[in-house]
Amino acid sequence: MTLIADGGSTKCDWILLNSEGKIVLKTRTLGINPAVISEDDLIARLKDNDDLNKISETVQVVDFYGAGCGTETPQKVLQGVLDRFFPNAEVSVNEDLLAAVYAATTEPGIVCILGTGSNSCYFDGNKIHANVPSLGYVLMDEASGNYFGKRLIRDYYYKKMPQKLAKQFEQRFNLDPDVIKINVYQKANPNTYLASFAEFIFTSEEVSGYFWKLISEGMTKFIENRVLCYKEAQNVPIHFIGSIAHFSEEMIRDAMMPYHLELGNVIRRPIDGLIEYYRKHRLGAKAKP
Repeated sequence: MTLIADGGSTKCDWILLNSEGKIVLKTRTLGINPAVISEDDLIARLKDNDDLNKISETVQVVDFYGAGCGTETPQKVLQGVLDRFFPNAEVSVNEDLLAAVYAATTEPGIVCILGTGSNSCYFDGNKIHANVPSLGYVLMDEASGNYFGKRLIRDYYYKKMPQKLAKQFEQRFNLDPDVIKINVYQKANPNTYLASFAEFIFTSEEVSGYFWKLISEGMTKFIENRVLCYKEAQNVPIHFIGSIAHFSEEMIRDAMMPYHLELGNVIRRPIDGLIEYYRKHRLGAKAKP
């Protein structure tokens, strides 16, 4: 049996497939991102899930794809955690870009992730190429949940947010300066905390001119920094993965137009495409769940 995981900073989806490609188990834990979550917390999040505890000693293969797994140090930390939790399994830890590629395409293209964080790569049909390493939520992550969360907080305090929206914003969130500073500078997972504010944009009843401008500016920055850095951008489709991308498709399309880029697939949940990839290419199964 093969356990595949799609891990982000906010949540992690786990799917257990049998040899015929049928789904045996679906479960979810809190985010599993070794770049921002301590080793003790990673272990605790696994142990807190009853479903994973039940199969921890019987599962044969664990393929983990996740945020924060693109550099050696956090990758090794998570590898060790998973090796201990699944003692009889062959474990592999891969960056989330690889899962995004598997979910989006088997042909050459640029694949972008827009979720709690953001990232991109060029897929040549066989390998992925990341021209710009991801330096995380403080220095990069344009057009991500935490990017928009930071922008909302700044605009609120700089009084750039329309008054009507500012009233709604302060009713929904605790905007006490001390609370914000403690969550950002002292508590764990500040990227997830900041991303939680982005819900204000995507759950509002209407997309106001302010929201439209906010999202469009973020998407333009992402395209300029994370798409145009690939010389192939003009010649291949640009695929987008993640919840932010799903809710912003129209703004993404508009932001791409001046650069004559082709929008490819927009996928909200990469785990669904990952399952199909495993059925077709890893398990050789045609079975449906």
